[in-house]
Amino acid sequence: MKTTQILIAGFGGQGVLFAGKFLAYKGLVQDKQVSWLPSYGPEMRGGTANCSVILSDSPVGSPIITTPDVLVAMNLPSLQKFVDAVVPGGQIFIDSTLIDAKVERTDVQVFYIPATQLAKDAGFATLANMVLMGKVMKESGAVDFGDNQKTLEGFIPAKKANLIDINCKALQIGYDY
Repeated sequence: MKTTQILIAGFGGQGVLFAGKFLAYKGLVQDKQVSWLPSYGPEMRGGTANCSVILSDSPVGSPIITTPDVLVAMNLPSLQKFVDAVVPGGQIFIDSTLIDAKVERTDVQVFYIPATQLAKDAGFATLANMVLMGKVMKESGAVDFGDNQKTLEGFIPAKKANLIDINCKALQIGYDY
């Protein structure tokens, strides 16, 4: 039985909650037990935001994550706040466009992905979150990479269906990085 606890953190407006919701729906599509717990400051856009996602082969007892297996840090304050909570042997994914600090821990695997720059270069500057999710899916093995379009169609409202293709492209960029 495998359980992966993922903490995604950044500023409000970076798509932290959307990224977590994507992973949660991805888990549902792949018949996993899932927990999705968003958390954000009262400012929302520009304030702090984080999202806990648990993907498991067995029922999830609590949505609270104190020691994530995977940390996705989209800004420096989030990295500084959560870097020491990651379990030994865990993984840390960093948007290196926005964070120039290096992780000093040697007991975790760290991926520096210039997600904001990759998204901007591809013509969709606001999808750094999905670039990171592509890399998380590839390296963590928490969910399979297939069925991205089906997953996105499951929770993106019909009025925003035009965004499904670019989200899929952003995921592919992250996966291929």
